[in-house]
Amino acid sequence: MIKTLLPLLAVLLLLPACVYSQGNRHQSLDPELIEALEPGTSTARDVVNALGAPTEVVQLGRRSAYRYDASVSKQVGLFLIVVALHGRDTQEDRAWFFFDEEGVLTHRAATLAAGDASFSLPVVGE
Repeated sequence: MIKTLLPLLAVLLLLPACVYSQGNRHQSLDPELIEALEPGTSTARDVVNALGAPTEVVQLGRRSAYRYDASVSKQVGLFLIVVALHGRDTQEDRAWFFFDEEGVLTHRAATLAAGDASFSLPVVGE
């Protein structure tokens, strides 16, 4: 029994372990939908109809702002007996929409980088 378990245990200990995962938080933001929302004509209802419920609603006196967030995280790892390498890259999309007292869009701003997330291990020796 021990003679068969020992080689099996040795093989299991010497095999490398690899980790690969991708996580998405919220729906990614579509640049075309954001561009279609025109300041001065689009309303808060138009923004919600186009992008869904906002991540956060901020009251600014009588005015308001909607924040939309989305992120993509990618990670990869290689774990050997004496060496462990792990890399993670998280990129985020964020869009803000500002409305006046009547709920008409006055300003919009967005950074769209979630699609740039990549898998990579750290380079040893750098």
